[in-house]
Formats: sequence, C-alpha cells, structure tokens
Amino acid sequence: MPDAMIRLDAVTKRFPGTQDPAVDRLSLEVPEGEVVVLVGPSGCGKTTTLKMINRIVEPTEGRIEVDGRDVMATDAHRLRLDIGYVIQQIGLFPHKTVAANIATVPRLLGWDKARIHGRVEELIELMSLDADMLERYPSELSGGQRQRVGVARALAADPPVLLMDEPYGAVDPLVRHRLQEQLLDLQRDLHKTIVFVTHDIDEAIRLGDRIAILNVGGVLEQYDTPEAILREPANDFVASFLGDERGLKRLSLIPVTQAALERGPMVAASASVDEARQIAADTGDDWVGVLDGERLRGWLWLADLDPTRPLGEHDTRDFRVWIQDDASLRTAVDAIVNTRGNVAVVYRESTYRGLLRIEQVAAELIS
Repeated sequence: MPDAMIRLDAVTKRFPGTQDPAVDRLSLEVPEGEVVVLVGPSGCGKTTTLKMINRIVEPTEGRIEVDGRDVMATDAHRLRLDIGYVIQQIGLFPHKTVAANIATVPRLLGWDKARIHGRVEELIELMSLDADMLERYPSELSGGQRQRVGVARALAADPPVLLMDEPYGAVDPLVRHRLQEQLLDLQRDLHKTIVFVTHDIDEAIRLGDRIAILNVGGVLEQYDTPEAILREPANDFVASFLGDERGLKRLSLIPVTQAALERGPMVAASASVDEARQIAADTGDDWVGVLDGERLRGWLWLADLDPTRPLGEHDTRDFRVWIQDDASLRTAVDAIVNTRGNVAVVYRESTYRGLLRIEQVAAELIS
C-alpha cells in the first residue's frame, strides 16, 4: 500500500444543537495517488468528512493530516489553495469567462500572466474542451462542459490532492458516464490523490481504488478495494448497500484476461476437414473457428464442412459477437448471453486471444 497522503485519526464532528455526531471517531488513510470514494446513505457524514479535509468544516475532535501537515495547524486559506475542490453545483463564477475561472487559483498564488495563460491552454486541451470556449461564460456552456471547466479550475495549480463532492450528480446518465471515463483517463496520467463523494455505489465501484462505506453518523462499516468488498462484505449493512447484483458488479472489475481462456475449436485455414473435426471432437463443440495465422477469419458448422474441399476454401460465417481483451467479465457475460455460451476474445479487433465460456466466468466468481 502506498504512503498515506491523507490521514484521519479518530475524527469526530458534532454540529451545534445536535445530540448525535455527524461523524463519529472516523479513522481512515488515503494512499497517495489513489482514488478513495466515500459512499453511504444520507446522513452518513460523507460530505462533512470531505469538507473537514480542507477545513470548510472544522472537526470537533481528532486529527487530520494532509501530506504530513496537521490541517488545524495550517493556515486555512493556504491549505485550500493547495487542494483542488469540485462540487456538484460546480461553483463557477458566472460573471467571469471560462479562462478567468480556470485561472482563479494561479492568480491567487501570484503566477505571472504568461504562466497562467500557458496553464489554462494546457488544461483546456487536457479536458478535451475547445479553445474557443475560453472567452465564453458559464451560462453559455452545457452541464457537462461546465463540470469539465470545474475540474480544470480545481487542477489549475497542479495540487496533489483533489476533493470531489458528488461532482456528476446533476448531469444526465450519458454525460455522467463520459465524465467518469474522462476522470479515469486523467487519473492514469496525473496520479492525483482524490477523495470522491457519491451516493451511487456503481459510481464508487467504477472510480474507486478503495471504497469507504459509511453508515449514519459517519460510522465506517468497511474500507477496502471494490473487488474485496464485493467478494466479502463485512456485514449485513454493507451487503444490503451493495444490492442484489453484487456478483455482476464484481465481474465489472475483473478483466477477461484474468479468466482461464482456452484455445477452443480453432483451426488453421490450411488444416484439413478431418483435422477440423478432430479438434472439434476434442473440445466437445459442433463448430470450428478458422484462423489465418492468428487472425480470426470466421467460423463453420461441422455439418457444413465439405471433405472434398480444403478448409480454407469454405465460406466462413462472421463472429456476430466478440470482445476485446481489455473488456471486463461483465461485458463478456453480456456477450455470452447473445451467443451459444461462449465468446471469442480478440486483440485489436482481429488477433485471436482465446475463447471464454460461461464456466470460466463462473469460476472467477467463486475463486
């Protein structure tokens, strides 16, 4: 496990006028360069916990460290300048252009104009936004575009830590999916330490290197990798929160290449019909796949094989369904239900990697 960038040690928050704490003696370590997702029902203290990290909300008890610094011993203004912050409402200044919004923190830090201009242009490209948006105002952008500008602003001063409070909760599912994909792409390049708050367990599973599942009152029920939590929930609360499709959710985290792919009834185009029939008999199939080298040409029913013609002269059928070798086992299951219980796995659309059968998928679930 990498060194912790953020540490919470027995952190408690009690708001005035309330008897029960919003967060109760929460201890948590966020490894450097990882995405940790805080998830749980309403009232579990996930947003309060996030806001205590940058002192928008101050803890009642306990200690919080960011990069080895006690946040309560650090100037709050300086602390927030060193931490990127993205919220659901985005919080862009409506009277400022996109360029001015992105430049907010660098200006506060005293960067010169040339450096700010270069950083703004770099972030526009990084966030896949058009350069002509720089002089627009937030009201002229779509929800997804505003959200990407919000992330760009949070990243402007290249902070090591990024806090994200339900940033995609206000956009439609299609845009949300795209923004999640972009965040994963960014993280592969930037390796920020990200604390991400959501109420959506599927979003948590998709984005998190680790997930902290909180109960009402900020009680930590389980903290682990998504795969470990899905494989073995700590208690009934966690199992209930994960929902009925826990197995399918877990499959979304497992790449097809982790399963035991088999060669299957694959034969070279140069093989004879007798050889093809023998290979199919060995695998227990009533069809054969035809390969040109390692390129997947197509497949044939055994009943359609003509012994008077070489195998390569037969007209093959296209594989109606196949998947790339970087797909998940959940994607594989979707493909398998549309086929005859198996699916071909390929690299770059045509190079054959192996055959995945439903039995191999089941074996991964019980391993």
